[in-house]
Amino acid sequence: MSIDDKLSKPLVRFVASSVVFLSVFTGIFIKLADELREQDLYRFDYPIIQLVQSYIDPQLTGVMKFFTFIGSGKVIVVLLIISMFLMVRRKKNWEAVFLLTAASGGALFNLLLKWHFHRIRPSIHPLIKETGYSFPSGHSMEAIIFYGMLGYFLCLFFESKFLQRLSVMGATGIILLVGLSRIYLGVHYPSDVLAAYAAGGVWLIICLTGLKIIVEVRQRNIRPGGGYRKNNN
Repeated sequence: MSIDDKLSKPLVRFVASSVVFLSVFTGIFIKLADELREQDLYRFDYPIIQLVQSYIDPQLTGVMKFFTFIGSGKVIVVLLIISMFLMVRRKKNWEAVFLLTAASGGALFNLLLKWHFHRIRPSIHPLIKETGYSFPSGHSMEAIIFYGMLGYFLCLFFESKFLQRLSVMGATGIILLVGLSRIYLGVHYPSDVLAAYAAGGVWLIICLTGLKIIVEVRQRNIRPGGGYRKNNN
């Protein structure tokens, strides 16, 4: 294999970093899942629930309902369609494909995990009504996957450092507030949200790494005059 066929150093560093984060997120999820099976999560969950819900008031409840709303499947589907349309118009076809894969695959992954663990939702002062199983939080998992990937794409599309930082801060803020809203509204345990971030982080990193590799390989195989290089191997 020639040097030209090897992956670039930035991509190698990206993959290496991805492996580290995958290990951390996987370890967190496995730890939480083990604690759930052993019924040891309640000592972690209840003090946090009591602390968060001690701040309940009508105005804050309205804010938290808004962030739960933007983490809902309906809103994410609408934003997904708009984002994919804009990406395709800018000829960012692979980005659009991976955004769809991340969001849809993450939703399916979350359903499978819920069905596997069968955790009943908390019954401590719920402010809204939800159905289905609790572990991990679907809103929180979809938030870290969709808004995390969207924030990453905006960083790539924007040339301004200020806009790049703003994209990261905005995506991070939305992700954290969606998770917090689920605890505040009494429909998820804190461990549900943390597990959702861990599981969603795993899927997000897998999707971003796959996209990064495909885009680089395609770019390296395109000749300056158009078309693709022949593979001599």
